Amino acid sequence: MFAALARFTCRRGKLVLYLSGALLVIAGAVGGGVFKELSAGGFVDGSTESAKTARVMDDTFRAGAPDLVLLVSDERGVDSPAVAAAGARLTEQVARERGVEQAVSYWSLGRAEPLRSRDGDKALLMARISGDEDQVQETFARLESRYEHRPQGLDVRVGGNALADREMSETTETDLVKIEAVTFPVLLIVMLFVFRGVVAALVPLLVSALTILSVLMVLRMLTLFTEVSALASNVATGLGLGLAIDYSLILVKRYREERGRGAGTDEAIARTLRTAGRTVLFSAVTVTLALGALLVFPFYFLRSFAYAGIPTALLAALSSLTFLPALLKVLDHRIEKGRLVGRRRSAQAEPARDGERFWHRLAVGVMRVPLLVAGAVTAVLLLLGAPFLDLRLSLPDERVLPSGSQSRQVGNEIRGAFRAQETQALNVVLSDTPARGERDVAPYAERLSRLEGVARVDSEAGTFAAGRLVQPPTPYAERFGADDSTYLSVVPRDQSLSQEGRELVERLRDSPAPYDVRVGGPAAELTDSIDSMNARLPLALGVIAASSFVVLFLFTGSLLLPLKALVLNCLSLSATLGVLVWGFQDGHLDGVVGDFVVTDSITWTVPVLLFCIAFGLSMDYEVFLLSRIKEEYDRTGDNEAAVARGLARTGSLISAAALLIAIVFLGFLMSGIVYMKAIGIGLALAVLMDATLVRGALVPAFMRLVGKGNWWAPRPLRALHAKVGLREDAGDA
Repeated sequence: MFAALARFTCRRGKLVLYLSGALLVIAGAVGGGVFKELSAGGFVDGSTESAKTARVMDDTFRAGAPDLVLLVSDERGVDSPAVAAAGARLTEQVARERGVEQAVSYWSLGRAEPLRSRDGDKALLMARISGDEDQVQETFARLESRYEHRPQGLDVRVGGNALADREMSETTETDLVKIEAVTFPVLLIVMLFVFRGVVAALVPLLVSALTILSVLMVLRMLTLFTEVSALASNVATGLGLGLAIDYSLILVKRYREERGRGAGTDEAIARTLRTAGRTVLFSAVTVTLALGALLVFPFYFLRSFAYAGIPTALLAALSSLTFLPALLKVLDHRIEKGRLVGRRRSAQAEPARDGERFWHRLAVGVMRVPLLVAGAVTAVLLLLGAPFLDLRLSLPDERVLPSGSQSRQVGNEIRGAFRAQETQALNVVLSDTPARGERDVAPYAERLSRLEGVARVDSEAGTFAAGRLVQPPTPYAERFGADDSTYLSVVPRDQSLSQEGRELVERLRDSPAPYDVRVGGPAAELTDSIDSMNARLPLALGVIAASSFVVLFLFTGSLLLPLKALVLNCLSLSATLGVLVWGFQDGHLDGVVGDFVVTDSITWTVPVLLFCIAFGLSMDYEVFLLSRIKEEYDRTGDNEAAVARGLARTGSLISAAALLIAIVFLGFLMSGIVYMKAIGIGLALAVLMDATLVRGALVPAFMRLVGKGNWWAPRPLRALHAKVGLREDAGDA
């Protein structure tokens, strides 16, 4: 296959370039419109109790979490006659708006105390908007422009979920432009030294541009059939840039080696594809399988990273194996133009030999004291990973946005000025009840109001707090009832998206109810999302472990080396996650990586995403390293020499690739979204630790301690590997 591909790209190099150019233009035209089609949600499993409750709330009661929140302020006090009259008129005005299903306020609910700030000069008005996400955004845009300029003579600030979702999408799009504008020049400067030439450094940027635009086109097509998260575009850009550079580095380095040995252009391309090309292909397959594990989760936010990551890995490999060889054929010796060192150097005189000597000496030094090195590095990684034991997870809200965002400012003001979490109320739906007037929910509402963490309970029987009726039912209480069902609004005392909120959900669900009961709302969504993730996590980990094991067995013919890779990767990833808990959950990186709100938790999707993406990249480097070690072992039969020579040949390559992809991920620190900062620094730290501590220390130490046992496999599996096993040298001497 690779020989035929080499012949085609050499004979039809210009045709491949023309077709690639046409694809670039088409992909840019189609993929450029993807940002308007991406969504900001995807954190809820539609099959859970909270999701079903949300559908009942919407279909039966036309109620639920408010999409529009108006923070009304007036220095005269919200109870002054003039302000109260204006507030009542404002509520009626919002309720009459097209697309608004329900609007309530401090004044319409009989001056409900929790909707009034502690100092008495602020009050809340909350509205529910009908329709899907697009319809909600369309209605919200119309309402925002109408109510942000002193309606009814009141000082009004607009907030709520709809604004947070819009700002999330807008921030994602602007972040992408900002990250690319800064990252590309930095990468180009670093690549000038890594690729040791101007023309050679530009080659991977062309490959990455073709990859990224093609992936955006794929995402645009996917939006026609399913929801895709706005963050998928960041993954397409970051991972596409990183993998394209990695694969280009491998192929260009091998091509130069072959040219340095005296091969002509066509022969060098053929040998490069038969050797490094095979590694690139199976590396892409490894990354694809790791990211494919995200598809087992029932959240389109997580699935979107697979939607973006899988085509990114495959298209990066495809571009590297077709477009790049054609480009090498057309450029020929011009690939060395702008060379930072001598134009024509033999392979033995290549400056990279200095790097090879460093990694060779490092491997030999580690293998002299393998127990000491392995123990010290393992202790460091365990120490870094210790904070991970205190991991606390939460759903994202407006606090993940930058400090200048309006939804975050309004949300922070509401949290600081009001006693209860009005916008985070839990909904307790009672179904299959007697008809209106025949059911009695007062005892149940009274009992729920006594539960720890409950500020009050609103129901058709009135408002209850601390086990007593504090307000008889008003005409607005009718909104809680339907013919054969009713719901109670349970307002939590503490922050809803927290461990205390999750515990309150459990207490509500465990509390005896007179009728069939379902609990929904933000805290319930958090509880159900984490439970749903945990239920699918073993399958996802199994997919990653099994696929990685198979690929590494095909490369090595060993049973022990794949197990070693799995253990070491998990060890380094736990250290990465521990650093994230220390930095973002505990807040030690606040101000270092930008301003963010310390919530004592991490967005629950971050650890899963980091594990899958970083594991795929780690196995990527594992394939690079073990393919060369196996090649040397097959040639010499000397385990220690094979490890030293294999690390010498790949150490500089892996460290350069890790540095370049780390620069890409560190660009995420410029994002205004907190969990994107966490993903960026986590992935950068993971690949750097993997390329240094793991590949440079733990791998040679482990392989020295095990000796020839590294290559053990039962006879049937050895025979299988002899037939289907993979080698980078592909039979070359």
